Amino acid sequence: METKMTLEEHNARKSRTYKMLLIFGMMSILMIFAGLTSAYVVSKSRPDWLNEFQLPTAFIWSTLVMLASSVTFILALKAIKRSDSKSTMFLLCSTLLLGVLFVFFQFKGFGQVIENGYFFTGSESNVTTSFLYIVVLVHLAHLLGGFISLIIVIYNHYKQKYNAVQTLGIELSAMYWHFMDFIWVYLFLFFYFFK
Repeated sequence: METKMTLEEHNARKSRTYKMLLIFGMMSILMIFAGLTSAYVVSKSRPDWLNEFQLPTAFIWSTLVMLASSVTFILALKAIKRSDSKSTMFLLCSTLLLGVLFVFFQFKGFGQVIENGYFFTGSESNVTTSFLYIVVLVHLAHLLGGFISLIIVIYNHYKQKYNAVQTLGIELSAMYWHFMDFIWVYLFLFFYFFK
């Protein structure tokens, strides 16, 4: 005797499926950064490697801003689960603004590197700063997906598609956002301590 799936069971299965797909995608991204940081380690033996290179201070600020954006995303998810729509919208928009501020500090960091006389490309570039440039840009390219999903979530929330029991879109977007936060913190610590 077949039993029909309830709406709640259907939504639970859909949620698990989407989360698993997202996790597989995030594992692929993780492998990209593992490969890039491995190449960085191997390249350290080159004679043109900059052992005295220091990360720009703007990268410290961008890291703090990214961590703050994860906190606002967590609070947004908690707010929607208690049906506080106004706080959810404020926190989602705050997350987006903090994300934009993160990107601003990333490019400010590039400017600080250039001000210190190091270049990313061209005849005056070196392998150390070229790696930094590539890794940060690859992270920003993947973070673009986080921005797109966050904008869609903000739009859907504005259209009142989320409530205390329907939070899947916010959860998926938050998972990806926290993952990109984790990747950046890993990269920052890697570049800071691996010299």
